[in-house]
Amino acid sequence: MMANPSEPMVLETPFHSRVAAACATNDWGMWMGYTTPNTYFDMELEYFAVRSTTGVLDLSPMHKYRITGPDAEAYLNRLVTRNVAKIGRDRVGYAVWCDDAGQVMDDGTIFHLGENDYRLCAYARMTDWLSWSALGFNVEITDESAEVAALAVQGPTSCATLKAMGLQGLDALKPFGIAWFEFAGETLMVSRTGFTGDLGYELWIDAGAAEALWDAVFEAGELYLIKPFGAHALELARIEAGFLQAGIDFVPAEDTVRPGRSRSPFELGLDWLVDLEKPVFNGRRALLKEKREGSRYRFVILDIAGNKPADNSFIMAGNKVVGTVTSAAWCPTVKSNVAFAQVDYAYGKPGQKLTAEIYYQRELQWTKVMAPCTVLEKPLFDPARRRQTPALDM
Repeated sequence: MMANPSEPMVLETPFHSRVAAACATNDWGMWMGYTTPNTYFDMELEYFAVRSTTGVLDLSPMHKYRITGPDAEAYLNRLVTRNVAKIGRDRVGYAVWCDDAGQVMDDGTIFHLGENDYRLCAYARMTDWLSWSALGFNVEITDESAEVAALAVQGPTSCATLKAMGLQGLDALKPFGIAWFEFAGETLMVSRTGFTGDLGYELWIDAGAAEALWDAVFEAGELYLIKPFGAHALELARIEAGFLQAGIDFVPAEDTVRPGRSRSPFELGLDWLVDLEKPVFNGRRALLKEKREGSRYRFVILDIAGNKPADNSFIMAGNKVVGTVTSAAWCPTVKSNVAFAQVDYAYGKPGQKLTAEIYYQRELQWTKVMAPCTVLEKPLFDPARRRQTPALDM
């Protein structure tokens, strides 16, 4: 049967009517089959809304899986590398999960919603893998991606905006905490989470109430200069904050074509998410071996001289290529040229001096710059307001 050409070939989020009306640039991208804006009006102004006032991002394309049943905790503990038992009720935990070879398949967040009740949010679609992994566990797995609408409300005035919407007491919510409110006859879940490295929240509600939620957030934030922001501004913010992105900074293990292109949690600087005291979880044996014998690569954040972003650059130690850049940007708030790179494990200790081989084009002319760079111990952007409780009304 032939497809009807009048039918849309891409999915639309529950907020699409509002998003489309706000997207003045008509600059659209694709996020897991959904059409989403790259920009709304200007990438830099959208970025500064996140850093100076309040920015709003449609998170709905994120894959969302509800995991319930008597074995929900045990099941998740079998899947991920961290100890899920330490994620308290009404709390959120960042997590990674690996294949049997200890290579990262994806990262995401685990929401502990109630007794034997969790939501797993992930970059990649993994319904089949979750189902196969459930063999022997008394759990029910529901893909609720299309049923749950989500907004990220991020920036210094995000708490003030949401309180003006009627979410009183939200300032007392701690980072990675969850609070519940009534909105438009539905239950609104608010988590103090986000992908910008700033003060911020994520709002989760039934898809049927999405448009009403968008309208209420923007009405409440008008005096706080609220603005929507797209994928390009998010990319800049997350690089500045030091956050990894699946498919960009690492290749999910199931997507690799060539051997050796996947990475372990240790090679991505995520060893703090690996609890080797747990008796059984995917990849544990391989990770124990890597812990004993050492890793192949090291993930580093670089402060690069100059203002030319080091996209796709080689990283050099003397005349030797020791790594490659995966993400790069000139970051306005920290006023630094930041890059993420994967380098051979012998290199990349904090403070080490390396060189980035940068190519850039101006007026059809390619230029090469050998830019000195320094390995940072931690991200440059880490404001106190990100975790300050009570959150301030900036």
